Amino acid sequence: MTGAKHLGTILQNTVNSPVQFTGVGLHSGKPVRMTVHPALPDHGIVFRRTDVTDVDALIPARFDAVNQSPLCTRLENAAGTAISTVEHIMAALAGCGVHNALIDVDSLEVPILDGSSAQFVRGLLTAGLRAQGQAVQAIEILKPVEVRKDDAWARLTPADELRIDFHIDFDEAAIGVQEKQLQMANGAFVRELSDCRTFCMRSDVEWMQKNGLALGGVPGENAVVFDGAIVESGKGGLRHADEPVRHKMLDALGDLALAGAPLLAHYTGHRAGHGITNDLLHALFADPSNYRIVTCDSAMMARLPGVGVHLDEIPAVA
Repeated sequence: MTGAKHLGTILQNTVNSPVQFTGVGLHSGKPVRMTVHPALPDHGIVFRRTDVTDVDALIPARFDAVNQSPLCTRLENAAGTAISTVEHIMAALAGCGVHNALIDVDSLEVPILDGSSAQFVRGLLTAGLRAQGQAVQAIEILKPVEVRKDDAWARLTPADELRIDFHIDFDEAAIGVQEKQLQMANGAFVRELSDCRTFCMRSDVEWMQKNGLALGGVPGENAVVFDGAIVESGKGGLRHADEPVRHKMLDALGDLALAGAPLLAHYTGHRAGHGITNDLLHALFADPSNYRIVTCDSAMMARLPGVGVHLDEIPAVA
């Protein structure tokens, strides 16, 4: 499932064959079909709205195409064509080592499926990956970069791997304070994070639905809902005792994937959401002395997500 060696470098990957997913949009509630197609080397990840015909339907999966939303990661091109809730599929692509794909979507939102990345991971790994004739390049962080907003902050610091540390603090008794640290190599995303579902508070659900949002959300089926000490998590309960912080880490990986290449960095998030992580990428790329582009050899790739992933490591919920 990994890229082949070539003159000491590691080759980019795309999917072997198209992979289709169907479901509903979390916020729109509308049915959606999404297909991940193979793409050429250096194509990157690009979404295509197949229901849009009168303007540009191609939307690059890049940090500078983000139109910030507090509830999800929303991408928009110069023509105003948008695609929302991309973070879970982006995390799956990064976690499986897919560098190039054209993703057709026939609605305004990626399907939520079960609220995690697990079904995306299963689909991608079942199709298999194809090594391509171009080396993988990574973004190496050279000095600390940090952004803050109120009591939330996120930071990138130099590292020879991708590591994600996250801390959350909620008033709900069933969440409270949670923190986790994870080195993202050797299939760690697939084993530890991919099955962790999106979550919210009962008061948030009521507000969102009054405002025409979360129309496709079903507590326990595609989202975990917390109400004080009460947890609506569906059959089997929480998938991990600390599922909320793990899902925040999943989101962070998906949002960091919008850098356009793997990161050699230590990411730390404290009560950070999609907007903070996007602000962090803007701050990173605003100063060319913050980073450099490096060609990945096998030792470097072994410290990044997507190497050593296997179908049998996907949690049983997928």
